[in-house]
Amino acid sequence: MENLVKGAAELERTPEGLVPHRLPAWARAQCPDPQLAMVESQPSGVRLAFRTRATTIELATVRTVIVLAGVPARPDGIFDLVVDGTLVARSTATGGNRVTIDMATGSTTATPGPAHTARFADLPPGEKDVEIWLPYQETTALVDLRADAPVEPMPDRGRRVWLHHGSSISHGSNAASPTAIWPARAAAATGVELVNLGLGGSALLDPFTARVMRDTPADLISVKIGINVVNADLMRRRAFGPAVHGFLDTIREGHPGTPLLVVSPIWCPIHEETPGPGDFDLAALAEGRMRFRATGDPAEVARGKLTLGVIREELARVVAQRSPGDPHLSYLDGRELYGPDDYAELPLPDELHPDDATHARIADRFAKQGWLTS
Repeated sequence: MENLVKGAAELERTPEGLVPHRLPAWARAQCPDPQLAMVESQPSGVRLAFRTRATTIELATVRTVIVLAGVPARPDGIFDLVVDGTLVARSTATGGNRVTIDMATGSTTATPGPAHTARFADLPPGEKDVEIWLPYQETTALVDLRADAPVEPMPDRGRRVWLHHGSSISHGSNAASPTAIWPARAAAATGVELVNLGLGGSALLDPFTARVMRDTPADLISVKIGINVVNADLMRRRAFGPAVHGFLDTIREGHPGTPLLVVSPIWCPIHEETPGPGDFDLAALAEGRMRFRATGDPAEVARGKLTLGVIREELARVVAQRSPGDPHLSYLDGRELYGPDDYAELPLPDELHPDDATHARIADRFAKQGWLTS
């Protein structure tokens, strides 16, 4: 099964099965952050891709779900089956391991559970290209792939590879399924192969992420930077600009002439003028609703704290400064993908993450702005 997996940096062999990782072991070892460990093992954009004449296919997996005590649970993950480029079936994940985290004490409780088999039957006869996209928000151990006809790796279709890095919005946030996240939608619309390094809560200009991108083969590279830096309250304006330069410098070491797009944050009212850190809205949680709020003081922006407005200014400045010596570098203001008017029509349900309809809108606009096809 190893030779069928696309979109992962490496596969870890565990007692439960093969776990796809989107960051290699050497990168994971450089940061013990539990948030990063969780999200990089969630296989957003990872899929099994093969050619077969099978009409029945089964994929056995064991998932691991993280549950925050007192926070509404996320919906169960979805497996998407794509045949010859068309989504034809879905399977909802069940069973698996559940890790409950008490945010007040930091304690964790692990509850093991059984494997899940995603079964897809009555597929069209004849040879076909099949992809099984894994749930984007659950760690998934691959146990076994079964089919009623031989499978072989999907031949190279000659498509360009798009390597993308971003936050939870690129990771998937509230999209309906793995092929519904905006990078997957945009890739499908433009006929490119996606490698997704959308890392929820972890698009933080980490040097090891830049080195992973430097060493990953790609024909197109994009980095969507800003929201996590603000809501983590990670750095100040003085540090942000040089960190962006360093991140781009590292990518350019491995991809000196590859088209490289810097994308600033989409519209997010809570952080437009108010710095981080971001936090749960406890009043909403008490009512069983998930909402986020900004807890910083706008007065501190004058002393270097970051807001999304400041982030956009800095990113535009950095790209403008670098562009004369880097003709393949470009900038996209995230508000062109989702701006104030969009928020009025399709508000962010939790004030931070887009819903499925907004993922579709962002993907459509990203695809139509032409960078993936230029």
